[in-house]
Amino acid sequence: MQDELKTTALHEEHRRLGGKLVSFAGYSLPIQYPAGIQAEHRSVRESAGLFDVSHMGQIEIAGPGALGLVQLLTVNDAARLAVGQAQYSAFCQADGGVLDDLLVYRLDELAYFLVVNGANRAKDAAWIEAHHSGHDARVEDRTEASALLAIQGPHSEAILQPLVEAGLGGIGYYRFLRAPVAGVPAIVARTGYTGEDGFELYLPADGAVRVWRALLEGGGSRDIAPVGLGARDTLRLEVGYALYGNDLDERHTVLESGLGWIVRFDKGDFLGRDALARQKEAGVSRLLTGIRLTVPGFPRHGYPVVSQGEPVGAVTSGTVSPTLGAGIALAYLPAGLAEPGTEVAVEIRERDVPGVVTKPPFYTEGSRKR
Repeated sequence: MQDELKTTALHEEHRRLGGKLVSFAGYSLPIQYPAGIQAEHRSVRESAGLFDVSHMGQIEIAGPGALGLVQLLTVNDAARLAVGQAQYSAFCQADGGVLDDLLVYRLDELAYFLVVNGANRAKDAAWIEAHHSGHDARVEDRTEASALLAIQGPHSEAILQPLVEAGLGGIGYYRFLRAPVAGVPAIVARTGYTGEDGFELYLPADGAVRVWRALLEGGGSRDIAPVGLGARDTLRLEVGYALYGNDLDERHTVLESGLGWIVRFDKGDFLGRDALARQKEAGVSRLLTGIRLTVPGFPRHGYPVVSQGEPVGAVTSGTVSPTLGAGIALAYLPAGLAEPGTEVAVEIRERDVPGVVTKPPFYTEGSRKR
């Protein structure tokens, strides 16, 4: 029921702006505002959009043993991080299945900050606790006391800069700094989930409304719109970013999920390493890949993917791209069919709609700084 859902510090702001609230990851969050998903999507691609993503889990690991614990838990190499840098990574089970995907920030010499999916927060916390023994590190879940805002789009820097005394131009992609935003202490990170340039702002929960309003009111001649979960999903799918629970899960390994590029076998032992090394040696039998329909159609989660009339997989995420005007999807396919250019079809309302395997991203014109 709605009254059993958690709310973020911006809940009343969403209601004030006419947000249509839905249940997501145990929270009441806006799926869209009155302008609609298509308009919100265009705002991010063309100017800027503002998201409340405070449902994401925020966990700090600090102390002399912090790096050792992070290295054990994650597949990427956190030792490569400089202070002020972030990386994309994943938690894996012993069999290589993806427990969660996450961001790892290096706050200082002995402190790391993990941002995990909101729906997995309790599971991740238990996973960390189960492997905490023997590591001289403090683990603190900061989610309830924190807020997370994301401003995304080609005009993001111009809109945000007047609210931050530090220069934003010097923050590289997957880098961050600490600086007040509209007078509220914050971590300002050049990261995001849309394929556009932008920033994610980690704030105390009691400062979220002040920053949210300052950003929406400070666009000046540059348009900025509040954006809900609906457009967040179409934006991320256009650039091929995976969503945990749809495209990533415990039944598929990080290699099958197309995330082999974040696995650092040379860093030493980590959870899932042996299983992943065996799978890498043998080769994956299935792979998460993209499909672009060649005629009109709306691929949705769960729709069968067929080849020569036979089912070979199912859509994990799908939509009609607002930018490209074509149906796009992600799906696990047999490795032999995952080669770009392979013809397949998606069964939509008992009709096989033709498409072609396409290596994501589907949309490549974003303003994201590399």
